[in-house]
Amino acid sequence: MSDRIRCSCRRCTIRSLMGPAIIITIGLLFLLSEMRGGDFDFSNTYPVILIVIGAISLAAALAPTDGHVFSSVAPPPPPASGSTPPQAPASPSGITTGPGR
Repeated sequence: MSDRIRCSCRRCTIRSLMGPAIIITIGLLFLLSEMRGGDFDFSNTYPVILIVIGAISLAAALAPTDGHVFSSVAPPPPPASGSTPPQAPASPSGITTGPGR
């Protein structure tokens, strides 16, 4: 199981719709091209994809970020009471760096 924390704020939720919206738009454009016999050729209708991308980006920018999770990795668990704090890793030269240095 992944240790990533998924953000559920409105901005991140709207941004996660970008991929599916583009795939659906491309599919609809190809469908219209096939049904209309070339009237809706993809080379003439590709600006619709740019409009969809812009609309989703604008909606995400205007959405509130209440409850946004700023880290994509879960924070480490707090140390158990009575245990010693973790030591700083040693540098390649063998000199340890830590709070006292």
